[in-house]
Amino acid sequence: MIARSGALALAGAFFFALTETSCAATATTSFTVQVTITATCLINSASTLSFGSQGVLATNVDQSSTIQVTCTNSTPYNIGLNAGTGSGATVATRKLTSGGATVNYTLYSNSGRTTVWGNTVGTDTVAGTGNGSAQNYTVYGRIPAQTTPAPGTYTDTITVTVTY
Repeated sequence: MIARSGALALAGAFFFALTETSCAATATTSFTVQVTITATCLINSASTLSFGSQGVLATNVDQSSTIQVTCTNSTPYNIGLNAGTGSGATVATRKLTSGGATVNYTLYSNSGRTTVWGNTVGTDTVAGTGNGSAQNYTVYGRIPAQTTPAPGTYTDTITVTVTY
């Protein structure tokens, strides 16, 4: 009799489970997922342009640095470099300063150092189109031969502007 009542209990539990499942109902819906990507540019980095230690400035001293920019895919942009902070500086003749003394230098957008890199869009900036990844641009610097000022550390600060 115990085996029979165990079998009945098992059959009852199985029947109850079937009725629970067959009585269940569901409802579904969906929702939209979206993002709006806006035209954007970031300046990831601008490395120091160091001309190192020099003695008499009798010949050109050339060095380079890198600017890294990331812009959204297909976004056109221009990279500009201002004249710097040296008193009387222009984009054609920038000024490294130490006290009241200066060392003239120029920044170029090409390795031949023939195209001055300035800050006027459409005239002397570097144009590019974003691809969604970081893009590197080389800044080519030159200190031309000139009268050498007193020993010291000469510095300038250049502002990089990306217009998009």
